[in-house]
Amino acid sequence: MSSIISREDLRALPYIQQPSYPDPAVLDRTIDTLEKLPPLVFAGECDDLRLKMADVADGRAFLLQGGDCAETFDAVTAQGIKGKLLVQLSMAVVMTYAAQVPVVKVGRIAGQYAKPRSSGMETRGEVTLPSYRGDAINGFDFTAEARAHDPQRLLQVYNSSAATLNLVRAFVKGGFADLRGVHTWNAEFVRDSQVEAEYEELAAEIDRALAFMVACGIEDDSLSTVDFYASHEALLLEYERALTRVDSRSQQLYGCSGHMLWIGERTRQLDGAHVELLSRVQNPLGVKLGPTTSVDDALALVDKLDPHHIPGRLTFITRMGAGKVRDVLPPVIEAVEASGRKVAWVCDPMHGNTFEAKNGYKTRSFADVAEEVNGFFDVHEQLGTWPGGLHVEMTGDDVTECVGGVHNLHEDDLANRYETFCDPRLNRNQSLELAFLVARRLRSGRLNRENPVQWFQAKDL
Repeated sequence: MSSIISREDLRALPYIQQPSYPDPAVLDRTIDTLEKLPPLVFAGECDDLRLKMADVADGRAFLLQGGDCAETFDAVTAQGIKGKLLVQLSMAVVMTYAAQVPVVKVGRIAGQYAKPRSSGMETRGEVTLPSYRGDAINGFDFTAEARAHDPQRLLQVYNSSAATLNLVRAFVKGGFADLRGVHTWNAEFVRDSQVEAEYEELAAEIDRALAFMVACGIEDDSLSTVDFYASHEALLLEYERALTRVDSRSQQLYGCSGHMLWIGERTRQLDGAHVELLSRVQNPLGVKLGPTTSVDDALALVDKLDPHHIPGRLTFITRMGAGKVRDVLPPVIEAVEASGRKVAWVCDPMHGNTFEAKNGYKTRSFADVAEEVNGFFDVHEQLGTWPGGLHVEMTGDDVTECVGGVHNLHEDDLANRYETFCDPRLNRNQSLELAFLVARRLRSGRLNRENPVQWFQAKDL
């Protein structure tokens, strides 16, 4: 059994992208409180997700992971949570039908309150203040009071995450996730948008499939309830360590702030505190891999984070950029696969494709997002490996933060509803369009392999 690392030992390791709290005593009192609070998720739920991620790694399932770039406390409302959940469930319906395998649904939710930043300070005119690093650390308003790093915000992270998880569980088990109701969003999208005829045909096929199931009398819970899991970047080390718990069943450690935790591109140093902390817990883990990733980096991370070869333990979330994915990704996949390890390969087409518009807005082009997704699938088809999933920053709202897409948003449109405090997100229509694009690739890939989920042998009569 691994032991919970002490505060002192954790702080002695390379401590990247952490807040600068002015009063260590206030921080320690906050951590004392967090350590006494109940877990937000349970070890058994984490184990269930790890089994599903093992199917993803084995080509028997597909992962859809999505949500806000950074959650905010003010956005913890029933309507906001409902909108994010509905667009992700709608995307999953299309992907499930296209891939003909289960889609594992994981939100960037109930814990994604902090973001790493390339600069610790922000200057406006003659005033320089700490950068906004997410509601978990400081406020967005450009004042010295708001931008001060406050450890007591970690308690609000816990409370907001608990409220979010409570509502999500009620939604996905209470009929809101009914397959037929969720698909109406997709039907409305293809009806009201100038989408390709291929997407209209796919939506119509799903309509007929659902009608067929109803006609056959299939009315069980699988049509009306789903399993939905919470994930976030385990950036804030004090918070994550405080919510590490010993499972009473197995006496093993679990990070109980979320079902799946991931390590970011900026914090994946082998000797760093993030890798050390997460190497001790039993949760399914993700690691972001950017364009500078070497073969040696990937192999070393596998050895450190999954020394016992546990199925479903490790997911590599690649964020190479549209122009680099076809060159950088293949040798990394080949090396890991040749080592005998089975990781889940997931595409993050967002973080490698950010740029500043001429009017100053941080944005992404839907065309670049689509190009990285296509590059990701191309690489896997060439190598004969399974493209295991999609990781996106998206919202159920009609924001204008990314350009392009079926409604052809331009840079001049960004000012209309640019609501994110950090990175630009796909809006509802762009998210659904991306789902149909992924569905196209899943269908084409399906033709080139025997689907292990659909294998069936009829009995002799």
